[in-house]
Amino acid sequence: MHAPPKPRASSALFAVVPILFPLTLSAFLAVLSIGIPLPVLSIRVHDGLGFGAVLVGVVVGSQSVVTLLSRGMAGTTVDSHGAKWAVVAGLPLAACAGGLYLASLALPDPSFSLAVLIAGRMIHGIAESLFITGFLAWGIGRVGVAKAGLVMGWNGIAVSAALAVGAPLGVAAQESFGFAAVALLALTAPLLALAIVVCVAAVPRSEAPAAPRLPFVRVLGLVWRFGLVLALSTAPFALLGSFVVLTFTERGWAHAGLALSLYGIGFVLVRFAFGHMPDRLGGATVSLISLAVEGVGQALLFAGGYGGFDHVWVGLAGAALTGAGFSLVLPAMGVEAVRRVPRESQGAAIGSFMAFLDIALGVTGPLAGLLAGVAGFGSVFGAGALACLVAIGLVLAMGRRTAS
Repeated sequence: MHAPPKPRASSALFAVVPILFPLTLSAFLAVLSIGIPLPVLSIRVHDGLGFGAVLVGVVVGSQSVVTLLSRGMAGTTVDSHGAKWAVVAGLPLAACAGGLYLASLALPDPSFSLAVLIAGRMIHGIAESLFITGFLAWGIGRVGVAKAGLVMGWNGIAVSAALAVGAPLGVAAQESFGFAAVALLALTAPLLALAIVVCVAAVPRSEAPAAPRLPFVRVLGLVWRFGLVLALSTAPFALLGSFVVLTFTERGWAHAGLALSLYGIGFVLVRFAFGHMPDRLGGATVSLISLAVEGVGQALLFAGGYGGFDHVWVGLAGAALTGAGFSLVLPAMGVEAVRRVPRESQGAAIGSFMAFLDIALGVTGPLAGLLAGVAGFGSVFGAGALACLVAIGLVLAMGRRTAS
C-alpha cells in the first residue's frame, strides 16, 4: 500500500495565510503608530519647542530604552496571561501615547510640553514590547512552533513596511496639517489594529501547564547565544543606515539613496521568497548562508574605497547583499531560540531574544562613530564584515556543542 503523498511546501505555506494575515496586518498598523511620528519628533522638539540636539536625542531615544528594559516584562506577561492579552493591552497603550503627543500641543510651557512628549515616548516603548512580543507568540501559537520562522518573517515584513510607510506619511502630515495630524494618526492606527485583533481567536491555554514556566534568567541562559548572533548580524544593518550616505559622500559617489533602496529591496525580496526556509532547513543552516551573504556585502562596502574596487556599483552591490543577507537571520535564530524552551516560556524567550536586537541598535552607532573618527566612515563596514565572521563562528560552535 502506498503512503499518502506529503503536502507540498507551497500548499502548507498558503494554508497559513488566512491565519497569519490578520495578525500581520494588525502588527503593521501597530508599528505604524511608531513610524509616523518618528521622523518629525526632532522637528517638533527643535523647531516647535526650541530645544537643542541633546534633548532631541532624549525624546527620540527614550522609547528604545524603555522597549529594551520592558522586553522581559512583556515576555512574562505573554506566558502568564496569553499572547492576545499582551497585544490587547499594548495597543491601547500605543493609542494613549498618541494622545499624549496631541496633549503636548495644548501646553504653552515648552518644558511641560517636552515632558509630556517624553512620557508618551516611554509609554510607546512599553506598548511596543507588549504588542511585538504578543504578535510573535500569538502567531507561533496559532500555526505551531514548526512554522516559527515563517511567523517571524511575516512579522518582520510588517514592521519594516510600517516604518517605511510611516516615515513619509508622518512628514507629509506634518507639512500639510502640523504635528496635531501626526499625533492623531499615531493615536488612530493602533485602535484600528485593536478592532482587528479582538475578532481573532486566542491560543487555547491549558488549565495545568505541561511544564513549569522557567525563570527569566534561565530562559535568557538558553537563548543568549542565538540573541548574540542576532545582535552581531544587526550591527551591519545599523551601520548601513547610519553611515552609508556619509561614506558615499566621502568617496565622491552619487546614489546614496539608491543604496538604501537596494538594501530594502534585497531584504524584502528574500523574506518573501525564502521566509519559509528556516522552518524547512533549520535555523543554523539558513543563518550560516545569510551571514556569509551579509558579510560579503559589508566587505564590498568596505573595499569600495580602495584600488580597483573604488566604484559606486561596488557600494550598491554591497548594500543589496547586506539587506539580502540580514533578512533571514532574525527568523532563523528565532526558530532555534523558541525551540529551546517549553511552550509555557516562549513569551520570555521571544522577549529576551528580541532584546539583543535593541541592544545592537543602541550601541552600534556610538561605537562605529568612534571608529569612523579615527579611520574614516568607510572603515565601519570592515567592522561590520568582522561582526558577520564572528557570528558565523558562533553558529558553527553552537552546532558542534549540540552535536556533542
